[in-house]
Amino acid sequence: MMNNQAFRPIEILLVEDSPSDANLTIKGFVNARIANNLQWVEDGETAMNYLRQQGEFADSPRPDLILLDLNLPGMDGREVLTEIKSDPNLKCIPVVVLTTSADEHDILRSYNLSANCYVTKPLDVYQFIQVVQLIKDFWLAAVALPREP
Repeated sequence: MMNNQAFRPIEILLVEDSPSDANLTIKGFVNARIANNLQWVEDGETAMNYLRQQGEFADSPRPDLILLDLNLPGMDGREVLTEIKSDPNLKCIPVVVLTTSADEHDILRSYNLSANCYVTKPLDVYQFIQVVQLIKDFWLAAVALPREP
């Protein structure tokens, strides 16, 4: 199934402090058969600067999809999610929480903060790659993502 966004690359923002998890995620999307540009930032403050196109990110493209870890240094993923979903200019961007936490409180809180999806990262590398493939297949191939107005 192809979505109607095959005419330009899908812009993805990965907010992840673990270089090894970021590299696995990036590899998964690089191997995708759908054109995408994945940008990686390592903390919440940088993510918000990117999303608000501030400072060095003034010319950064608006993401079509955000992959967000919860356990970030400084401003954590819950705070980032709160800011995204309370900002009228950002709230329609789908946010996939991709985190190691399987805690029911984190899951419920993320959905209460309007996360679009919650995925627990497997510890096994092969399973992690499979999860990234599933995210790619669903969010990049099957879903119609909102575009900037």
